[in-house]
Amino acid sequence: MSLRVLVGCKRVIDYAVRVRVKPDSTGVVTQGVKHSMNPFDEIAVEQALQLKEQKLASEVIAFSCGPAQCVETLRTALAMGADRAVHVTVEGAEYENMQPLAVAKIMKKLVEKEDANLVIVGKQAIDDDCNQTGQMLAGLLGWSQGTFASKVDVDGEQLKVVREVDGGLETVQVSLPSVVTADLRLNTPRYATLPNIMKAKKKPMDKLSAGDLGVDVSSKVSMVGVSEPPVRQAGSKVESVSDLVQKLKAKGAIA
Repeated sequence: MSLRVLVGCKRVIDYAVRVRVKPDSTGVVTQGVKHSMNPFDEIAVEQALQLKEQKLASEVIAFSCGPAQCVETLRTALAMGADRAVHVTVEGAEYENMQPLAVAKIMKKLVEKEDANLVIVGKQAIDDDCNQTGQMLAGLLGWSQGTFASKVDVDGEQLKVVREVDGGLETVQVSLPSVVTADLRLNTPRYATLPNIMKAKKKPMDKLSAGDLGVDVSSKVSMVGVSEPPVRQAGSKVESVSDLVQKLKAKGAIA
């Protein structure tokens, strides 16, 4: 089976940036802050590209939904080697409040439109840590799913997926078509070279709206408030075990 792979590419605040809460506690500061592709989605893109290099996939399509700045994220995927991209525009408050179910519904429509038979997304985004989109998409499509994947092998019309679980590793075999969510150790994403960055500017990118796909992205969840975690108290050093025991007794931690 020749695979047509749809890959999710979410634009998030860069992992190296210190996130700051807005003064009104309605969210985090995004204006003037460096953004990049969600690291787990970079891993997903790399996996799709490796499948194409192995002649197992015929086309890799990168997808992102959000404001106009998402084009930069998609260009990164194209520079890495994706064949083309689809940008579904969602702006303003709708984007800020968009939930994983809405993203999954959009991806379902794109899967049907593009006739894709494999979807690879990051296991979660580093901004909201929801870890829901891939699972919801599989449910909406009625497809198999291989989540938290640290290794993926194609065997005819099936995938063998090694999953990272609390107790170690679990190997599952799923039938295509399927949804795979990428974990950290699946691969190491390649860097986009300058020539490929230039070529990416000429690769096709379709632009759609959620309305074009017939998807309602209005949120059923409202953000009540966002706050920073409490400041961690500084520790102290002791000279000996007896000093430690005395301090613990003074604090009532031990009898």
